[in-house]
Amino acid sequence: MPGMNYLAVVVAAVAAFVVGAVWYSPLLFARAYMQVRGMNPDTMADMRPRPRELLGELLKNLVVAVVLAHFVVRLGVVGLIGALQLGLWVWVGFQAMLLMGAVLHERMPWKLYAIHVGDALVKTLVMTATLVTIG
Repeated sequence: MPGMNYLAVVVAAVAAFVVGAVWYSPLLFARAYMQVRGMNPDTMADMRPRPRELLGELLKNLVVAVVLAHFVVRLGVVGLIGALQLGLWVWVGFQAMLLMGAVLHERMPWKLYAIHVGDALVKTLVMTATLVTIG
């Protein structure tokens, strides 16, 4: 069984970072996100993240990529289909269900849940695919 490819981990983390930037941009879900949060969608400047938020997001993605890389190596995941299956199972079992707790216990609106959980799904699939294809 091959070891972890650290270059693939970094590429996966950066790819997820880019996906998140596009996901929450005016191109996709920025307006819907702002509306559901009660923010004025006409003031997109409110969506501009601070440098520490960007750094935190990148570090978060690195941690997730390392954990996913361990799963890829330990489970012997090969091929794009295997990567996407792993990503889907991780998303359903962890990310989608953890965010569901916010809906159930903190009254997170379903629309906000859908925006966040969609972001998590795409990022997870991009990361697992990157880790398997580069790794």
